[in-house]
Amino acid sequence: PAVTSPCKILKCNSEFWAATSGSHHLGTEEAPEFCTALRAYAHCTRRTARTCRGDLAYHSAVHGIDDLMEQHNCSKDGPTSQPRLRTLPPGDSQERSDSPEICHYEKSFHKHSAAPNYTHCGLFGDPHLRTFTDTFQTCKVQGAWPLIDNNYLNVQVTNTPVLPGSTATATSKLTIIFKSFQECVDQKVYQAEMDELPAAFADGSKNGGDKHGANSLKITEKVSGQHIEIQAKYIGTTIVVRQVGRYLTFAVRMPEEVVNAVEDRDSQGLYLCLRGCPLNQQIDFQTIRSAQATEGRARRKGPSLSAPPQAFTYETAMAKCREKLPVEDLYFQSCVFDLLTTGDVNFMLAAYYAFEDVKMLHSNKDKLHLYERTRDLAPGNMAPSGTSPALWVALLCLSQCWLGLL
Repeated sequence: PAVTSPCKILKCNSEFWAATSGSHHLGTEEAPEFCTALRAYAHCTRRTARTCRGDLAYHSAVHGIDDLMEQHNCSKDGPTSQPRLRTLPPGDSQERSDSPEICHYEKSFHKHSAAPNYTHCGLFGDPHLRTFTDTFQTCKVQGAWPLIDNNYLNVQVTNTPVLPGSTATATSKLTIIFKSFQECVDQKVYQAEMDELPAAFADGSKNGGDKHGANSLKITEKVSGQHIEIQAKYIGTTIVVRQVGRYLTFAVRMPEEVVNAVEDRDSQGLYLCLRGCPLNQQIDFQTIRSAQATEGRARRKGPSLSAPPQAFTYETAMAKCREKLPVEDLYFQSCVFDLLTTGDVNFMLAAYYAFEDVKMLHSNKDKLHLYERTRDLAPGNMAPSGTSPALWVALLCLSQCWLGLL
């Protein structure tokens, strides 16, 4: 439902930014015109309120309007006709290359200290999550879920079923909100959906707006309709969004300081990149994979699914995944899992590109590959890290036999 929602908040945003480009930097004589645009903006959000109830961009816009009303001493009562469209002065906004030092994270926050520690989070496939702490999970998370929610930006994904009647889901919609930050950037919204990967923000711009450090936030199109990159230098952050097949993948590189910049740590329980998926949304990867290997097809939560359109056996899925992922780590296992579950070869490419993004974004090259760990055992019965359950059981049997002989 979220994918086809008639929520028109992006249209409201676009109309407001188009109508007021540059006006909030002009003199006080422009205040009435700016307030008129704000009231029109508020009226637009009220018209679409019912259909935008659960939309992150909508709630951000409503709060932003209230803040701007207060900053510019605007009355909520008055004309709401749209003012004329403004054209930016020559060399402004889109063309400005200089920016204040505060808008370059490494220069401003770490000028006299060590380089910042960077972390990575990624979401891809059916869907598989790698958190900022390098925890790897396979999750259900159908519907809308927040990936990131801190003082600087919000990222929300919507996951929808891959096949009718299936609990296998993949990311069909992505919303990123960059919050207004000092003299660097205005609030910007980026939104992508299936078969629509824009190379611009919702208001049509490709940078941070009218502020002096606007180019510290930029969108670059790498492959038309398939791959975009967003550089947010003012928070030292790089975001990569891809469309692979019908679905989206997300990857981010972010300093730990920015990751942990939240108002209330206790309220961040559903911030997936930081805390991971809730336990009731996680899939037991080991059990499912074991069933795949023995049955030759996927068995998801609940009843077995009918065979996917292009059926893979466990052996053919492994052979296909080895074409792009020669190391049998968790990205390889995710590829096998998704091919058996969906029958869609594009999920192999999603795993491949997710790992390519890790290679580009992860700061610790020794942690690129992740491998499945043994299950947690009761205290006092911990298996050595990296030891397989079968080997550990064998070691236990040998030790018991040795004690019996003594």
